[in-house]
Amino acid sequence: MSTERRYPDAVAGPFESPPVTFEDREGRDIEIRPYDGSDDEFESLVSMYDAFDPADRAQGIPPGQERRIRDWLDNILAEECLNVIAWDGDDAAGHATLVPDDDAYELAIFVLQEYQEAGIGTLLIKSLLGHGAENSVKKVWLTVERWNRPAVGLYKKIGFETSNSESFEMEMTLRLTESAD
Repeated sequence: MSTERRYPDAVAGPFESPPVTFEDREGRDIEIRPYDGSDDEFESLVSMYDAFDPADRAQGIPPGQERRIRDWLDNILAEECLNVIAWDGDDAAGHATLVPDDDAYELAIFVLQEYQEAGIGTLLIKSLLGHGAENSVKKVWLTVERWNRPAVGLYKKIGFETSNSESFEMEMTLRLTESAD
């Protein structure tokens, strides 16, 4: 979007930083923890995204072929990015990332279809934001398709505010820590 982003004056949160363990609405024990950079965690994410329902892809992500998934993960798991994964035992159930973008970070979240509507997405975002605050992230933004009412409602509940809604996508922003601007 070409307009300059507006961020709320108020700081959202506080958010608990990972690791976070909880029982989801389906009775599964879920642990959210930061990505550790290991081959095992990388391969678990590749498997999760390979199983991702094409209907749940938005704005072209996650990509659909294993080679493209691996290339994409190489980018969003880079050292300057912050990542948390929701684990159901040894299986990745969800993943959220903060990717640096000028003076802010872009947020993206993905939860496998069979884990949706169980409270995992909410805690995944909150844990990611806690992890971000611990790592001095000040501002976060995201885009969401305007007709995705469940996601828009979730983001608003967490503290995101609409910054721009002039296209089929809404841009939402959140202030995570105090900053000079």
